[in-house]
Parts: sequence; structure tokens; C-alpha cells
Amino acid sequence: MNVVIVGCGRVGAQLAALLDAEGHKVTVLDTNANAFKRLPSTFGGTAMVGDGTDEGSLRRAGIEKADALAAVTQGDNRNVMSAQIAKHIFNVRKVTCRIYDPLRKDIYDTLGIDALSPTTVFAELLKSHLETP
Repeated sequence: MNVVIVGCGRVGAQLAALLDAEGHKVTVLDTNANAFKRLPSTFGGTAMVGDGTDEGSLRRAGIEKADALAAVTQGDNRNVMSAQIAKHIFNVRKVTCRIYDPLRKDIYDTLGIDALSPTTVFAELLKSHLETP
């Protein structure tokens, strides 16, 4: 699978490492070159400085041949913009973005954007853990 990851914070770097270790072609895009220090030394993908809301940056990252995009920057709006561009302009098949505000999820669902909220995911995980004997 050919994957573009927008954002190389803790989640983006971890996701890139996991996908790369499984043999996927991974390109990580971040506006801050220092963010790539989070990638492991074994990372075999591509790290590029660029803006995930900019069509030119996405093209340089290979979005036109991407099977998937994950937008995991620190900002909900930036993530949703990246996701919308990937889905509606470049017709990327699988697009997912992280959102911090779980109350926004319904809005993004109506836009056809697959959004995950770490707040909701972790709360569900904790609930399950607490209910397990």
C-alpha cells in the first residue's frame, strides 16, 4: 500500500514506522523538518517538508498514486482540510484524519471524512479494560 501521512508528531511517526515495518511505501509530510527526528533510524520511507493542505506539497509527496492518506497533525481544521483535498481532489481511496474534538465527528461524517478522535477511542478502551475481570 502507498500511504501519505500528514504530520510527523508522536502519532504520525509511530504510524509511519509501523506501516514501513510491514513493507508499505510511506511518505511523511510535515511543515517542520525537526519533526522527522521522531522517525526511527530504520525508517525506509520518505520524509518531506511540506504543508498537507497545499496541493503542490501533496503532489510532491506522491498523493496522485497514494492508496491512503492519514492526516494526524496537531490541528483538527488542518487535518480535515488535508483529508478533504485528498478525497475530493485527488480521489484517494482511503482517507482518515485525527480530530481532537469528538463533538465535530458528526459534521465530518456528513462530509464523507473518516475521522477518529483519540479522546473517544481511549475512553472506549479504558471502559473495556475496566469491565474486563
